[in-house]
Amino acid sequence: MIAVAKKPGERGLTLVELIVAFTIMALLTGMAVPLARYKVQRDKERELRYALRELRKAIDDYKDATLAGKIEVKLGTEGYPENLQILMDGVKLSQDPTGKKIKFLRRIPLDPMTNTRDWGMRSMQDDPSSKSWGRQNVFDIYTKSFERARDGTQYADW
Repeated sequence: MIAVAKKPGERGLTLVELIVAFTIMALLTGMAVPLARYKVQRDKERELRYALRELRKAIDDYKDATLAGKIEVKLGTEGYPENLQILMDGVKLSQDPTGKKIKFLRRIPLDPMTNTRDWGMRSMQDDPSSKSWGRQNVFDIYTKSFERARDGTQYADW
């Protein structure tokens, strides 16, 4: 190794100073990673709550429209939609001779936990804790993720 002599007034870092600076940077990085993971999970949970609220509101609006007599009730559905696609495609108004449709969703929201638009569904006839869909109607929806939330509950139970 070639030794370079320092000239008077030259400044530089010693090996100890470099090690201390590197250690401080490593500690700060180590503290930032868990905070970033926490923030990502919190944001996904917020998106999941919003998507569930949006879908459940559309299902409730559909049910309210059937109760008000605006749309026809198909036999066996108890006034709930047959699937989520109907909420997006729209349903013809029963009292309107022009064939006007009422839509309840612009698009099916993305499930932030599974990154798909494939939601778990329950019909009114299904058991409330069931993870299978009887296909009679869509009474409730849930995420198909098996992960647990920060509070320990499963996302599918939200």
